[in-house]
Amino acid sequence: MTISVAPGPDTQEGTRTGTAESTDSLTAPDIPWNLVIWNDPVNLMSYVSYVFQSYFGYSETKANKLMMEVHRKGRSIVASGSKEQVERHAVAMHGFGLWATVEKASGGNGGASGKSGGPRQGKGKRG
Repeated sequence: MTISVAPGPDTQEGTRTGTAESTDSLTAPDIPWNLVIWNDPVNLMSYVSYVFQSYFGYSETKANKLMMEVHRKGRSIVASGSKEQVERHAVAMHGFGLWATVEKASGGNGGASGKSGGPRQGKGKRG
């Protein structure tokens, strides 16, 4: 296979021969993502638990535990998975009127990632 390279301002004119192999990965690495539900002053606790049970199929015990985490800590990671899957869940949660965001799973700090863009993050020092 012959690959011709058009000369640009920073390139030297030339021709490469050989087998071209791409080392770039076209797919994202299998990094898990988290669905975070945030506390809000609008939805009743019973409604949030109901949504967790009806949408995710969680038991009443698990749904109540996650709902209490949302209520007491201000947020809870209620699902994890691929980015596309978690984004679908976030859209569904928005449809239920819940405040949901997607963040990369960080592995080890309880799921709190500094790059999620969550509404209560960003208190760190800049510079």
